[in-house]
Amino acid sequence: MTVERRPVRDVPVRQRGWAEVRWRQFRNAPRPVVRAVLASLVTAVVLAALFIAYDVALTRGAVLPGGDLRVLAIVVYALAVLVIGSVITWLVVPQPTGSGTVRRRSGWSAALGFFAAVPIAWLVMVAATQIVRPLLG
Repeated sequence: MTVERRPVRDVPVRQRGWAEVRWRQFRNAPRPVVRAVLASLVTAVVLAALFIAYDVALTRGAVLPGGDLRVLAIVVYALAVLVIGSVITWLVVPQPTGSGTVRRRSGWSAALGFFAAVPIAWLVMVAATQIVRPLLG
């Protein structure tokens, strides 16, 4: 039995530029990372919208129970995004099992969600307070 061998090409491999490499990584992101980012992003956007509604109501003179609790609302927002993002990621990102159908979860999935949620919570709140809030007057 003979095995056919492909001819060896003498063409050098083209080096990709930095931007091309990053674009390829962005397009082919691993599914667990995408799920972790989306879980935290959706949570952060919903909670930031609630914070902006609260901020607008206070600015326009609404008298709410407890008075002006914007600082506490920011703290609750940050903690909620971190916890909810971690828990949702823990639920939707199983560990690789190799063979078999058993789905396993560990603290590493929650850690992935936590570390994805930290910058997302900050970026969404900055965008909400510095871009969206001024547009609402």
